[in-house]
Amino acid sequence: MTLMLSGFVILMAHPRLYWGAVGNDLTPALVELPISRNYFHHGWTPSVAFFSGPGSPVTAERTYDIFNQNGWARSLHFLAAWFLVLTGAFYAVTALLSGHFWRDLRPRAVDLMPRRLWGSLRRHRGRDEQMPGPPYNPLQKCVYVAVVFLVLPLIVLTGMTMSPVITAAYPGLLELFGGSQSARTLHFALFVVLGSFLIGHLVLTIVSGFKRQLRAMTVGVAR
Repeated sequence: MTLMLSGFVILMAHPRLYWGAVGNDLTPALVELPISRNYFHHGWTPSVAFFSGPGSPVTAERTYDIFNQNGWARSLHFLAAWFLVLTGAFYAVTALLSGHFWRDLRPRAVDLMPRRLWGSLRRHRGRDEQMPGPPYNPLQKCVYVAVVFLVLPLIVLTGMTMSPVITAAYPGLLELFGGSQSARTLHFALFVVLGSFLIGHLVLTIVSGFKRQLRAMTVGVAR
């Protein structure tokens, strides 16, 4: 929740997403999010092109001040990200070493059949599968593996790609994601995926019996 809140505050300062290496208020946005900005817009000084050729990026100075600085949110976001990295890495390593991944999470070929996945989706209603933990159905296996071993690493890497300090040492990250603005857009998209995953699981936990689910997940008592 700390990452979600601080990330949203950061996004409020500039709720426009771009694709490529550069992007600002003077360039077309890939997506403009309908959330409030934290400043009043009073225009720009005359724009200046970076290069003489056509299609050059442009820059200009604001004629107004941003009244809601988000430096605190950036610092908090970076600090909270370390907890995500450390706990995520610990879970991934222990899942691999303990055999939990190979035994319970790894989807088999039969699990990837469309008929099996569709059947799992139809039966997955919260109350139908009441107890947390294995055995997991084919849909759960695919989702958990995707979140832990794909979405989480990508959201960390795209976050690192937005840091000039990190990309100065590892410029390959910029090439990997096609620029810092592309990484920012992907970072937001992955945030939406993780947020939906979290909210969906909270709803299912409440629907299927919050106290019983909480006991099973924390102290291992199913009833």
